[in-house]
Amino acid sequence: MQGQHLCTTVVGSYPQPDWLIDRRMLGSSVPRVPARELWRIPDELLEQAQDDATLLAVRAMEQAGIDIISDGETRRESYSNRFATALDGIDTATPGSTMGRSGQSVPVPRVVGPIRRTRPVQVRDVAFLRRHTECRIKVTIPGPFTMSQQAQNDYYRDGESMALAYAEAVNEEIQELFAAGADVVQLDEPWMQARSEQARQYAVKAINRALEGVQGTTAVHLCFGYAASVKQKPSADSFLPELEHAAVQQVSIEAAQPQLDLAILKTLPSKSIILGVLNLNDMTPETPEVVAQRIRAALSYMAPERLLVAPDCGMKFLPRDIAYRKLRALVLGAEIVREELRS
Repeated sequence: MQGQHLCTTVVGSYPQPDWLIDRRMLGSSVPRVPARELWRIPDELLEQAQDDATLLAVRAMEQAGIDIISDGETRRESYSNRFATALDGIDTATPGSTMGRSGQSVPVPRVVGPIRRTRPVQVRDVAFLRRHTECRIKVTIPGPFTMSQQAQNDYYRDGESMALAYAEAVNEEIQELFAAGADVVQLDEPWMQARSEQARQYAVKAINRALEGVQGTTAVHLCFGYAASVKQKPSADSFLPELEHAAVQQVSIEAAQPQLDLAILKTLPSKSIILGVLNLNDMTPETPEVVAQRIRAALSYMAPERLLVAPDCGMKFLPRDIAYRKLRALVLGAEIVREELRS
């Protein structure tokens, strides 16, 4: 990633085709437990269909000109439940509940025994992506703190113990994700912002345990929630400076929709920043110049060699044509600023 300023990337998800998943049934929900009813494809054809849809997402990102792509998280019902429900010690048949960001009770897995990773979960996904693109590739995995907040604890003595158990499982998976060809592994930790008080107690500790012994570029993403479900967002992040002490090289933040006060970037002097410059609540694609303005605003606080640019969050809930046009604007806006830096 060295040698090019303002690399473009994605946060993770890309819109799944309507023939693959029932987007009306999905709505703006983010399932925490398995939601097989969302898939339009019978079981015996589902993996093949997901592979085909993954290639559509990959080709869209390549065509848009994105430097570091993902697989679009095409095989997932949500960013977190594919990994979180594949672990031992988890009961999804009789879910528990927790309070979501909107104040509503949502069904979540129950932790009923020791959390253990007994098999690879996303390793095939990375190997498939590596075979089908020459681009640098990123894979995302739910972070240990967020998974601990999206579960009902019926086994561990406290939330910290449970988060550290999740971290052990994440660590094992990450090692194999890099071995399968990932260039970047990103921990998705949106609940650090939603539950900042608990996050200050043990989120960084859990992240650092998840990354212990890991060789490779790592990132952590936090946000205020998907634009599809969270319309009003604060302009200040309740948990961000603490990540200066996390063992990641990159911190991915949502900045466009909430109009984040970018002065907070000064609190992360050792990190590269993946800056959200696409507002996913606005269905009108940004112009390249709007993207360029958002990039310039960040450069008031940090050097260009530490800045990558991306959408605010995953693009799962956008119409596919809008998602593509936004990514194209992202690439063109970054190129405007690169040209200015060269001159």
